[in-house]
Amino acid sequence: MSTGIEVNAQLREDAGKGASRRLRRRGLVPGIVYGAGREPKMINLVHNELVRYLEHEAFYSQVLDLKVGNQAEKVVIKDLQRHPAKPFILHVDFQRISAAEKIRMTVPLHFLNEDNAEGVKLGGMVSHNLTEIEVTCLPKDLPRYIEIDMLKMTIGDILHLSKIPLPEGVALARAPDPDVPVVIVHGAQVHEQEEAEVPGEEGEGTEPTEPQS
Repeated sequence: MSTGIEVNAQLREDAGKGASRRLRRRGLVPGIVYGAGREPKMINLVHNELVRYLEHEAFYSQVLDLKVGNQAEKVVIKDLQRHPAKPFILHVDFQRISAAEKIRMTVPLHFLNEDNAEGVKLGGMVSHNLTEIEVTCLPKDLPRYIEIDMLKMTIGDILHLSKIPLPEGVALARAPDPDVPVVIVHGAQVHEQEEAEVPGEEGEGTEPTEPQS
């Protein structure tokens, strides 16, 4: 269930906006851990360490080892609040997990053989409508990512959400439209722009010629 990503945090006792502002001035990010039938726990993390964690794709979609003081627990990240104008993390939420309970997570899609797809070799272009999907599964079955092999896709082919190949034990979370396109191979289109001439009108920017006497 673990990715090997260990997240270090410390307990905090102060709550409220004022306490959070003081933490941020010290280079810390307030957070909370909840779930698994236990009381929520207020924590803080070092901002620069959290930024480094966020550079890893797996941090967003995998089970993490959260170490708070001398105790460690299995969690997933559920919410991340960023400053709207500055490169700062304002708050982070973690959810505890149980090995026997299914979780709902967003997992990235990895598109294989895109450049070698049949349609691309024929001059087609690839359009990605989705780059991640939401799934449900037990923690032990949670994939790091889901692979989509595009090698045989030709011009005009569309892969819909309901047709994505899912690993065993993994199911699509409820979606508004299971037939939403995930990836499409379009035919190449050449757009030629021609100037339209309107009869009876002079060309733009051209002075009319006076008749010679």
